[in-house]
Amino acid sequence: MEFNDLTPAERRIWEAFPRGEGVDFRESSDEDPGEGASWGPERTVRAKVLRSLLLGSVARPGEVAGLKLKGARVTGTLDLKYATVEHPVRMRSCHFERPPDLYGSQLRALVLTGSVLPGLTAGTIRVDVVLRLSCCRIAGPVRLAGARLSGFFLNDAELGVPAPVEDPEVDPEAAQAAHTTEPALQLNHAEIATDLWAAGLVAHGQVRINGAVVAGQVNLDDAELHTPRGTALHAETLSVGTDLRAMRLRAHGRVNLSGARIPGQLNLAYARLSYPGGQALRASSCVIGELWLREASPIQGAVNLRRTQVDLLHVPQEVWPESVHIDGLTYRSLAPSMPAVQRLPLLEREESGYLPYAYEQLAASYRTVGDEDGARTVQLAKLRRLRRTLPPHTRLWGVLQDATVGYGFRPLRAAVWLTALLLIGAVAFALNPPPPLKADEAPGFNPVFYTLDLMLPIIGFGQESAFAPRGGYQWLSYLLIVAGWLLATTTAAGISRALRRR
Repeated sequence: MEFNDLTPAERRIWEAFPRGEGVDFRESSDEDPGEGASWGPERTVRAKVLRSLLLGSVARPGEVAGLKLKGARVTGTLDLKYATVEHPVRMRSCHFERPPDLYGSQLRALVLTGSVLPGLTAGTIRVDVVLRLSCCRIAGPVRLAGARLSGFFLNDAELGVPAPVEDPEVDPEAAQAAHTTEPALQLNHAEIATDLWAAGLVAHGQVRINGAVVAGQVNLDDAELHTPRGTALHAETLSVGTDLRAMRLRAHGRVNLSGARIPGQLNLAYARLSYPGGQALRASSCVIGELWLREASPIQGAVNLRRTQVDLLHVPQEVWPESVHIDGLTYRSLAPSMPAVQRLPLLEREESGYLPYAYEQLAASYRTVGDEDGARTVQLAKLRRLRRTLPPHTRLWGVLQDATVGYGFRPLRAAVWLTALLLIGAVAFALNPPPPLKADEAPGFNPVFYTLDLMLPIIGFGQESAFAPRGGYQWLSYLLIVAGWLLATTTAAGISRALRRR
């Protein structure tokens, strides 16, 4: 391009580029680049001029060349496909008429902070220093699949901005739902050497980061993801070096983290997850250090944590939805601390029905913190739940074991039953002693030991064989004998089960 072909605005940029100096076309620091379509020729630059600068210009001796531009209107397509750009590109608060095409390019740094774009095509891009899209408004998809980035900043950006609906016959909600079917961000299989910073991101459309590898942290604090009829965050097999922060996240659509590896925290504190009729949080087959949903809103939709491994699971009971999938979920400790009986209702919400492993895992977590009583409560609940799955004729024996000794987890119940029956029998026979079978050979009658003789099938005190009650007292003696046998049998079964567990 000949130097004489440049407009005055382009000439300013051309002269500043070799020295790395900035050109600021803004009339005020708070102007809206969304109105850039109305900017005149005094601040308009052709994309092909920028391309010629970036690919052909050289720095002056002792200077660091670079494009440093603010408040410009860029016409045409900035086509850097497969190009290698040695100079930093910094275009803040600019207005792009067409999506830049950076597919397969290699850049030192790309900063578009505060700019307005109709889209961005940059699949397999390589950026050595930083890619910064902070505070950008991008109406179309941002395609970064396979990118290799040193750092990526997307904080306070708005992606997939829905166009206003001017036709009065078109339902605005339906139009927005149709708009959000297209992904707002595609970052599949990207590699980020430091952090992915997207705090405050607003995305009208799916955010895809499947298979991405982030060496540092992923930050989605205060983000809003809108895909009400599909997956809002698609992050299967995501690998994070430290944490995935999403405090105060607002997700209207499924959050899919299946197969993710997050050695630090998955922090969803104060989050609001909503996907009614589907799985609002799908984090199956994950390996997570700590999963936090502290003070989050009750989840609208199911939660899937099948086959996931978590060291610490911090989820208040009121956050869990009515439907959960926790088959194979393993964890070492639970928070907040609460009695075991308050955690049991969650196991009843399992979609697959009765899962013995879920009870064993919960009992193991209480044993880990030394709460043996809590572990016994869970084991007892497990056997009661199992009883409901058995045929009716098989449940009776379980009911007897539960009522008498709590399946061996409540052995003191047998002592309570024994004491109560002993008191009833002793009082009844003391008021109406049974006649002796042989008056001259019978020992002195003792109502307490007579009742014990009836109830204990092994120990004998010589009372039962010497006296014979009559009428209703005879039926009482039969009842005590049967009760004694039942207590002895259920106690033995409970002790045997307890020994097997040890």
